[in-house]
Amino acid sequence: MDDIRHIARPTDVPDFGLLNDLLWADPADQEKDWETSERGVSYSFGKNVITQFLARHDFDLVCRAHMVVEDGYEFYEDRILVTVFSAPNYCGEFDNYGAVMSVSTELLCSFELLKPLDSNALKSQMKKSRNKRNSQGLIGSPTYTSGQAQSV
Repeated sequence: MDDIRHIARPTDVPDFGLLNDLLWADPADQEKDWETSERGVSYSFGKNVITQFLARHDFDLVCRAHMVVEDGYEFYEDRILVTVFSAPNYCGEFDNYGAVMSVSTELLCSFELLKPLDSNALKSQMKKSRNKRNSQGLIGSPTYTSGQAQSV
């Protein structure tokens, strides 16, 4: 954990190493502990790696992000890991929900879901954002599309 605490911030993500793996490594239903990732960068890891990590650090849950999941959040095997993805309609290419996770003082997780826009509403929103950026001379700026929040 000290290696993680000592990562200089802000920083660029290197092509390999701890920071790269924290960002890009994904859980997978696999026999081996570690395999090359389908992403083409970093690795995928199995349940055994997660349970060993939790035991070593006396944690109950790994919370991670940076992987599109359809419902905005997704638990992995026996709820030992959760992936939270906050961007609905990721890149305008997916119909995924976004989510924000809150943890209570009793360590209960709850999720606020960000509803994706349907394809017509998404196209309309992206066009409005593009036109607004162009009129303000901000050509090339990222598009932001917000969803409607709902509790789970």
